[in-house]
Amino acid sequence: MVMVLGLASLQAQTRQRLKLYVTNSEDDSITVIDLASTKVIGEIKVGERPHCAAAQPDGRRVFTTVESERALKVIDTATDQVVETIPVSGTPNQCAVTPNGRFVGVPIHDGDRVDIVDLEQKKVVKSLPVYKPHNCYNAHSDAHMFVTSIRENQVKMIDLATMSYMAEISVGGVPRPISVAHDEKTMYVALSDLHGFVIVDIAKRKVIDKVELPAPPPGAKPLVEHTPTHGLEISPDGKELWVTSVVGNGVYVYDIASQKLSNKIVTGLAPNWLAFSPDGKYCAVSNSGSDDVSIIETATRKEVARVKVGKMPKRLVAAAVPASAM
Repeated sequence: MVMVLGLASLQAQTRQRLKLYVTNSEDDSITVIDLASTKVIGEIKVGERPHCAAAQPDGRRVFTTVESERALKVIDTATDQVVETIPVSGTPNQCAVTPNGRFVGVPIHDGDRVDIVDLEQKKVVKSLPVYKPHNCYNAHSDAHMFVTSIRENQVKMIDLATMSYMAEISVGGVPRPISVAHDEKTMYVALSDLHGFVIVDIAKRKVIDKVELPAPPPGAKPLVEHTPTHGLEISPDGKELWVTSVVGNGVYVYDIASQKLSNKIVTGLAPNWLAFSPDGKYCAVSNSGSDDVSIIETATRKEVARVKVGKMPKRLVAAAVPASAM
């Protein structure tokens, strides 16, 4: 009986609820979707113009930056309430968090710097100069962080031990979102005016390949000027890169080993960002042109639901919230 009770307790502790957090960039809220049921289960008021969506790997905290308040906000995923508001030094863009939950990188778009927030101290502990930063990215590393520089056509790599740059990587154009392999050897970069992406060898600090998506329909125009492609992310198993075609209203899957593209997976209008569930079962795509989110089952590459959210959804992130936290 003790063994049975112990097993039941362990199973209860390991059960997780998959939640998707979607920032409504022209609103003041984050929409919360239950991925199992594909239903909206809540809305979190965070302030006008939320920009970022990032999740701590243990699923207990989600982070967003709010442009109107110049702040980083911490959300408890058990209650879906904002539990911390940390001021930053200017207008914040897309942030990233280290796996240990210690540091968050926050690009300050109007201040030509990236703020490093120490979550234990609950404050900015370092600001590094970078010309027109836009996105931070973490490749599952407690030691490093990446930040894009729009005006320098670079991605800079931050050493979090020294709080300094350890590499400046040219990407051959204006960097939009990026995705970095877990071994930090390869980086995939969406560029302004490119309907596709480039592949960068991080050690060599140079572009080694360019992949163009199939031509969009005649006359198709991006929702935002110069941005025919935007979101891209490596699948949790590291085998695929999923890429949004803003002008083509769909998503393509690039097989990293074979270097082949899939057929288009149709989404809503102007698909912007995408995010995988931690188990890799789902890929969620924010459709900025139709104010909804496409939920795609990755095994079949089919859209299984399209969920209405707030105005102009952009950044989004999925978290596996442990049962012990709910």
